[in-house]
Amino acid sequence: MEFEFNTISQLFLQGTKTFANNKLYFDKVNGEWIGKTYGEVREIVENFAFGLASLGIEKDDKVAILSSNNSKWAMSDFAIISLGAVTVSVYPTLIPPQIKYILQDSETKYIITQDNEQTEKVLSFLDDDALRLEGIIVMEPNESIPDKVLTFDDVVTKGQSYRQEADFDFEDRANEVRPNDLLTLIYTSGTTGNPKGVMLCHRNLVSNIIAARKVIDMGPEDRFLSFLPLSHSFERMAGHFTAFSSGGQIYYAESIDKVAENMLETHPTVMTSVPRLYEKMYNRVVEKVSTDSPLKQKIFWWAIKVGKQCLPYLRVDQPLPLGLNIKYQLANKLVYSKLKERVGGSLRFFVSGAAPLSPEIGVFFAAAGLKILEGYGLTETSPVISINHPDHFKFGTVGFPIEGVEVKIADDGEILCRGDNVMLGYYNNPEATAEVLEPDGWFHTGDIGMFDEENFLKITDRKKSLLVTSGGKNVAPAPLENALSISTYVDQALVIGDKRKFVSALIVPDFNALKEWAQKEGLPTGDLPALLKHEKVRALYDQIVADAMNQFSRYERVKKYLLVDHSWSIGTGELTPTLKVKRKVVEKKYAAAIDALYED
Repeated sequence: MEFEFNTISQLFLQGTKTFANNKLYFDKVNGEWIGKTYGEVREIVENFAFGLASLGIEKDDKVAILSSNNSKWAMSDFAIISLGAVTVSVYPTLIPPQIKYILQDSETKYIITQDNEQTEKVLSFLDDDALRLEGIIVMEPNESIPDKVLTFDDVVTKGQSYRQEADFDFEDRANEVRPNDLLTLIYTSGTTGNPKGVMLCHRNLVSNIIAARKVIDMGPEDRFLSFLPLSHSFERMAGHFTAFSSGGQIYYAESIDKVAENMLETHPTVMTSVPRLYEKMYNRVVEKVSTDSPLKQKIFWWAIKVGKQCLPYLRVDQPLPLGLNIKYQLANKLVYSKLKERVGGSLRFFVSGAAPLSPEIGVFFAAAGLKILEGYGLTETSPVISINHPDHFKFGTVGFPIEGVEVKIADDGEILCRGDNVMLGYYNNPEATAEVLEPDGWFHTGDIGMFDEENFLKITDRKKSLLVTSGGKNVAPAPLENALSISTYVDQALVIGDKRKFVSALIVPDFNALKEWAQKEGLPTGDLPALLKHEKVRALYDQIVADAMNQFSRYERVKKYLLVDHSWSIGTGELTPTLKVKRKVVEKKYAAAIDALYED
């Protein structure tokens, strides 16, 4: 570590001094990567902070950011933090009612939006008296903007003027921030559908950054490609704050669809991602190999086999036996090197988080010389609890607890953790806080796990019903199930998608209503399974699902569904005595059909 810091504002001050002439942020503009140095970023952040102060932003005020990843997101965050204010991160995929709830609950004073599209979402409720919202700052306006909307550049200009008359010094104000001061509110979905504002202080994030840096060595020569949402705690800590602390360069991907192309352009050395990216990469590689000549296919799979033979040595940083090493070097020349070129040619390792990584995919990439280090944590834990080490890793586990974090397994198998990384609580929600945070500091993760014979932490199940897709998105199933069940033609619904690519559903029709509708349509109703497959019935339920999903964000919506040909009941074992669906029982019963929903 090149410098010491106790708060994120100190991290910014020290980092911009230590690495002043190093390139920091890169955005792609008109086909060209445009970079800013740490020193240039410092100047913009100072002026933007003074601009916010001129608008009345003071210590502990809430300022929200609603945007995809770019350098202005990062600079806005540092400006807010350095004033002693609080950043409220908002996913850009959210729809207006969800954004409004967050802004109202957090008592946000200003919101910074990416462009006119995001601005229009906020304008739809800006004048609501229930909000404390005073105005909008748009990063990249593309047409005329209405009253109460300023541009990012407007605020920077205001700051340049205001700093001459302000009664405070930027560096003094940043140094006044204390470790226990609130840094950010990150809203995470709950099982009821109402998001809870996780309160993270400077101490929480700083402890996580320092501990992570002790496991994963990073320095000024490293390049990071940022594409996971900065509103997500994983990217915020790892791809934003930790990357900044290294003195390295951060490139902001154009979009998720351009990640593969951007990797070739930017040659990242470290990348943080969710399992969905690795699943896509795996599928692309295997599909490409399947079109090669028989000889090339044979060489490829021979190389993967050799890599797997090497893993028992590589995962604990042991030298390879001579004969195996010769085969490994040949496999590297013929196969591994070409795969590495497809991710930019400089990658040291991937870091995976936010959702479970398939052990098969982890083994495949490690065998091909592309190491994926899987970690574990939650927004409430800043987020990292444990991580696999570069020279000591094991697939199917989430590694070892990081320094400063205690982990124990409760009597019911739930993973509990305690440390400086654990949140202050849920904003304006002491009841929810008390449910997960004990007075002595132990946090209930809601996950079931164990330590294996090598003391690696292993997640075995989820205690909570909250779904986490393979893309790292949290989805509360109950609101989706309720929305589907409103239809006259739906009796029961179970939403699934945990560790899956997308959300789907099992739907039990209201058979009486369906048969009445079918008779009016002139359809035979004697063979129920055949009726459920009829194109007109499918069209009916396609529309029911589409209408029910309109109120949800895209990542939450049910993409596919299965119509079940009999009702779930207590007698047949799918329902509890209180008529709640037994999720595990139903998922096990329809496992083959569910798997079929996710086949390409």
